[in-house]
Amino acid sequence: MRRILTLAERAALSDATVLITGESGTGKERLARFIHGGSRRRDQPFVAINCGALPEALLESELFGHKKGAFTGAYGDAPGLFLAASGGTLLLDELGETPPAMQVKLLRALQERVIRPVGATKDVPVDVRVVAATNQDVERLVDSGGFRRDLFYRLRVIALELPPLRERRDDILGLARLFIAKTCRQNACGPCALSREALDAFYAYAWPGNVRELENAIERAVVLAEGQPKIELGDLPPELRTPPASRPASTGSTTGDVPATLAEMERRHILATLERCAGNRAATARALGIGENTLWRKLKAYRVPAAR
Repeated sequence: MRRILTLAERAALSDATVLITGESGTGKERLARFIHGGSRRRDQPFVAINCGALPEALLESELFGHKKGAFTGAYGDAPGLFLAASGGTLLLDELGETPPAMQVKLLRALQERVIRPVGATKDVPVDVRVVAATNQDVERLVDSGGFRRDLFYRLRVIALELPPLRERRDDILGLARLFIAKTCRQNACGPCALSREALDAFYAYAWPGNVRELENAIERAVVLAEGQPKIELGDLPPELRTPPASRPASTGSTTGDVPATLAEMERRHILATLERCAGNRAATARALGIGENTLWRKLKAYRVPAAR
């Protein structure tokens, strides 16, 4: 994470496009805001849009704007988000789900720094820094023809990959303390801390929902602790209190032995899920709540042959 933040700080000093990848919930938008806050555009707007949440026609209008009468319901001109973010930063979240026709228009906007609103006949110049984010393996999408190679290279001037929380366990305690303080302020309750048992549960859990899931678990725990100075195991969500079925019996090992045990537990769980999904990797990734690229890397490390 230190290396990623150092790269992000250096990227912020330029107007180069940035591609942020990582599983859902790892903090891609937070990193994009970090880049914006360290740039010369920090006093200008930061605008974000989820490209996968809108149909193609509506996405084009949202990004580029439209002219009055361009389509049914267009009762007036609308500027679009490229102009709304003028002088600032535009985050294109979940860009991997953008339709092919829209990818062509985005490529032109990035290369020529002009847009054409829906229903317009003239281009409009734009001054905006673009940051793209996705939880998909864009290189695999490019190889399969689902994403334009030229757009991929145009976006990946600077590439930042956020690791999942289970691969950065040193961050768990610091993030937990941050979210505890935030939740206590929001609920006007006294300060509290994690008990030893609760912290052990946090370290033993795989966090498929990453940082977002951690924040939600902390919010629940603080509320259920009802102002007590310690968050106990019983205040945590059920999935954190239930030990994994594959966990071996205790052998009196020290805390230093935990990482290898957790890695083995994770391996068994992933392979068992793959078997339940009859070898379907896309279905396995959905069941595990992780990205297909992450699953592909792990299966490669486990020496699992690719399906025919």
